Formats: sequence, C-alpha cells, structure tokens
Amino acid sequence: MHPYRTHTCGELRRDHIGQNVRLSGWVHRKRDHGNLLFIDLRDQYGITQCVIETDSPKFHEVEEIRPESVVTVTGETVARSDDTVNLKLSTGQVEVTIKSFTVESMAETLPMQVAGGQPPGEDIRLRYRFLDLRREQMQKNIKLRGAIITSIRKRMTDQGFMEFQTPILTSSSPEGARDYLVPSRLHPGQFYALPQAPQQFKQLIMVSGFDRYFQIAPCFRDEDARADRSPGEFYQLDMEMAFVTQEDVFGAIEPVLHGVFEEFTEWKVTSPPFPRIPFREAMLRYGTDKPDLRNPLIITDLTECFTMEGVTFNAFRKAITSGAVVRAIPGPATAKRPRSFFDKLNDWARDEGAPGLGYITFDEAGIGKGPIAKYIPEAAQNRIKELAGVGSGDSIFFVCDQPNNASVFSGLVRTRLGAELDLLEKNSYRLCWTVDFPMYERNEETGRIEFSHNPFSMPQGGLQKLETSDPTDLLAYQYDIICNGVELSSGAIRNHRADVMLKAFSIAGYSADTVEEKFGGMLRAFRFGAPPHGGLAPGIDRIVMLIANEPNIREITLFPMNQQAQDLMMEAPNTVGAQQLKDLHLRLALPPKPKES
Repeated sequence: MHPYRTHTCGELRRDHIGQNVRLSGWVHRKRDHGNLLFIDLRDQYGITQCVIETDSPKFHEVEEIRPESVVTVTGETVARSDDTVNLKLSTGQVEVTIKSFTVESMAETLPMQVAGGQPPGEDIRLRYRFLDLRREQMQKNIKLRGAIITSIRKRMTDQGFMEFQTPILTSSSPEGARDYLVPSRLHPGQFYALPQAPQQFKQLIMVSGFDRYFQIAPCFRDEDARADRSPGEFYQLDMEMAFVTQEDVFGAIEPVLHGVFEEFTEWKVTSPPFPRIPFREAMLRYGTDKPDLRNPLIITDLTECFTMEGVTFNAFRKAITSGAVVRAIPGPATAKRPRSFFDKLNDWARDEGAPGLGYITFDEAGIGKGPIAKYIPEAAQNRIKELAGVGSGDSIFFVCDQPNNASVFSGLVRTRLGAELDLLEKNSYRLCWTVDFPMYERNEETGRIEFSHNPFSMPQGGLQKLETSDPTDLLAYQYDIICNGVELSSGAIRNHRADVMLKAFSIAGYSADTVEEKFGGMLRAFRFGAPPHGGLAPGIDRIVMLIANEPNIREITLFPMNQQAQDLMMEAPNTVGAQQLKDLHLRLALPPKPKES
C-alpha cells in the first residue's frame, strides 16, 4: 500500500465499500458524538468522513489532533446509515473506519478559521495566505483560474497561434505607468525595467516573420491598487497578428472570449460579432468609453431643446452660450416616486461635485412637473420627450456642463439610476468593442497636443492625414473590449512604418532624436520591412474575476499584495544588506522621517 494514499479524499463511493484504503489530508473538522469521534479529512479533491470508536487504541491520539493538522488515515470503507448520508458531499454515502492514524504534521493554534464562518480581515488573510487558500471558496476560485487559462491556451493554439515568452528584464519606457526598475551590477548607474507589457517585443516578433503570437504574459506596473487591478503585477492574454485588419483581430479574439465565458458560466453571453461602438458615440450615449450594456438607459443630447423659443431656464441657456451642452438621462416609471427619491439623487449629485440634478416628471397626461418644468413650455417639453424617448409616468434628469464634464457626469447618473431602479440585466455578460478613439487630445492646461491612447497605433488615413488634418480630428485604429462596464483590454492596429511613427510623435512634441533614443529598436526594425500588424491583450485577472463573480481581484489571485503594494506573507518589500547595495553601486537617500508631535 502506498505510504500516503490509495485514494483522494474526494474519490470514495459505494463501489469502494469493504476495501481497505489509505487517505492523507488536512483535518477539516472534528465532531465528538460520545462513543464515536468523527474527523472530516480534506484534500484538494474533496472531503471524506472518518470515524473512530472510543475503545480504539488510536482514539486518544485522534482526539488530541488539532484542526488543519496533516494526517494519514488507514481503514475500511463502510456505508453510512441512511440517516447520516450527506448528499452534499460526493463521498457522502460512505465513511472510513480508522484502524491506523499517523500525524504527518501537527498544526499550531490557528490565527484564522479555515472551515466555515466568515473570513477574517484582509491583513490576516494575506499574512496567512496559505491558510486562506485552503478555504473552499478560494480553492474553487484558484482552480477556476487554472482551468480558464488552460482553456484560453487551447483556443489560441487551435487558431494557429504560437506561444512565445518575451524578456522580463528590458528597458524603461517613457509612456504608461511607472516602471519597476532593476539596478545593474555589471553596468553601474544603469537600470533594467520590468515590462509594463510586452508591447514592443510582440511587434518585433511580427517583424521577425512570425504570423500569430500569444502568451499568458506577466506585466509589472508601479501603480495604485483598485478592486479590479492588482498593484505590482498582473497577467494578460497577450496576442499579436501579422497582415491583419482591425476586423481580423476581432474575429480571432471574439470566439476565444465568448467560448471561455460560455464554458465556465451558465449566464447569458453576447454572441459574436460583438457590438462596435465608436468612442464619440459611447461618450454621448453612455457617458463612458466602457459602457455597461446591461443597463438599458441611453443618454441623449438635448442642448437644442433649451435654446427653443419660450424656454426661460436661464441657468442652462447662459451656460450653453459659453459652450456647455445639456445631456439627459431617462428615469423610466419614476414620476410617482416620492419627493425623497429625487432629493436623494440631488444630494448624491452634490456629493459628486455637481450643483445638483435638474429633472422633470411627466404625469399620466404627459404634463411636465417638477422644479424646472415651469421654465420649459409645452412645445419644448414635447421635443424633450420625443428625443429622449420618455413618456407619461417617466422622469428625465438633466446635466449641463462643458462637453467632457457633461459626458462623464451623465455617465455616472446613468450608472446610479440603473442600480437604483434595478434595471441591469441579470445573469449576463454583455461584451462590446469601443472603436475609433481619437489619436490625439489637447491638454486643457498647457494647450499642448498629446497622445490620447496608444502612441504606437496607426492613424486612420496614415501619413497623409497626419500631414493635412487638425490633430484633434484624427482617429486611430485603436479599440477596447468591454464586459459589463469593465475594460478587459486595449488594442490597436500598429504603426508599422518609421516615417509615419516619426511624424506621429512629432505632432505630440517629440523630436526625431528623442524617438530614435527611446524607440530605436522599433524604428530600426521598421526600416527593414515590417508587415501590417495588430493585436490586444485581455486581462486574465479581470476575466477570471468576472466569471467567478467576485468583487475584488485579490479573491482570484494566489498571492496578492495589499492596497499598499505590500506582500504581508513574504514581508516584501523589505530592506537589503549593505553589501548588496555596494554590489549594485547604490547609496540610499531616504526621505526624512516625520517629526513626532
């Protein structure tokens, strides 16, 4: 017999009754029933109930075992009595009578409970992550993550993609988030950077003559944590394709994402082709470039209605003359809501920094009521109802501000109303593409032209458009894929020509020498024949988080950091010795400690 196990703790069934078996695992629970002592033994595969009688010579040894100790049990598989069958367990029709019992590793008193109950605070969970990972939900989440990655790999290779690994030690990039830097021992004063993404390498793979590349790529960014973003490191499905258009990229990734969501959930999933929403339309209709299509509310521009004859709502009319716009968000079937409903929304709007939230309610006869209705004559009210698609029994909420601010805040109102009115489609994953991003934007403070999204994207219209158009009118072949309002990935058809790249960067204020210095490797490659190419990189962590229906990315990550980018379990970051600093030619210049008050 094997020294540790003949079966796993999730394997025994009625077919095994009468067999002598050996199991190893963790003591999940102990239950003393007087003349019998029950132990639930757990491993990755399940739980098996083991039982020992008080007259057994091993009883006292079993009685003293602490939860989460690792033990080996040898005994006979027997049927449970009808009144003790547990159909919630795959092994719930049998149990093992303990004949031999070996303690492989005794656990100390636990700092947190593994079996049952609410998990403790985050600091305890992260400091004792190895215990936290033993909990049923965490086991389920991490196994799900592994299965999803395996499925993605198969779906990519089935389409002819090859998996490569790109370097981890590379050069610092001036774009994006802060780099993590690694000092070089052999080159004093010089640093490697951990890659924020394999962006340049995957483009160089295409230039090297490979047609379809992917990897489950580790990426490193020194940025603050959020619920959907880990500090420090994360993983993405990095992919690139040669000789493709934007639609070719969509056609390759849509079956992968649709298939994965459909494989691992019973929720409804958007079928390919996913909706394509131009950036400017997304900002107008949804108030965000990450629209949650589960929310049926559509934002409408009603600026014209507040310039119609007879409209005397001067707060909006004056703002419009200064370039403001009016955006409206419908509130279906809310006209009969109590005044407190509207007051609560107004208070929320003020908390968000807005002066308030104007609104009109339409009674059963379609007559407008509310604080600003008296300033808007019937003809203008009818035009509002027509454009916004509202009618009797509905309300409509107004946002008046400069275009960018109006878009963002009306998007917040749309989200708030969708949640408040419980309008979001249940049990569904709604995917879409945001396309046609602006290539550039003007910095409102400095007036300078800056890249608005990805500087390595191909401008729509190529070099001719760069040379003849207002930069703020230029669109790029850039796209984001969104699921339920969460951005899974940004991507683009890449700029594969050195002359176009130099011109694009010059418009954003980069000299040719600067571009040569920072991106010389890319430029050299482009000058020796580069195919048109494009790709994207959906975030693995966010995909798993959505499928697991978890609100925080730490719930689907093996060993995450806390909000302060600290690994409490491994105590990182920490200090290093003087000799290590000397080897790296480094001297610390720490900020002064704050004075004690």
